[in-house]
Amino acid sequence: MKLFLINLLAAGLLSCSSPQQGDAKVKTISATEYKAHHEKIDNKEIMLVDVRTATEFAAGHLEKTQHADFLSGEFEKEMQHWDKDKTYYLYCASGNRSGKAAKLMEEAGFKNVYNIGGYQNLKAAGLPVKE
Repeated sequence: MKLFLINLLAAGLLSCSSPQQGDAKVKTISATEYKAHHEKIDNKEIMLVDVRTATEFAAGHLEKTQHADFLSGEFEKEMQHWDKDKTYYLYCASGNRSGKAAKLMEEAGFKNVYNIGGYQNLKAAGLPVKE
């Protein structure tokens, strides 16, 4: 009986373990990692997307950025017209909205989607901005 309870407890603990690394859906990279990618890639094959509100975007954004407000529903409408084979880098104010947007894209079949975090970190990393 003790052996049964120990096995039951062990099975319960294993089933509650965190997901394995391979299970993670949204790929996240730091501002510094993005800067290294940014300097090497052909802009025809990538799309940089700011998912913040229009007010946040108007206050300043990275150069060559497409705006698609995640909170307004604009993002979901626009992404339906995007090429699923391109590489997408998404950012917002903190990385929360861009993480959610990246997850939506991956669920829709986009293969190369990266959450690059918050605008201030990207700006601090020395990426070109428009203010």
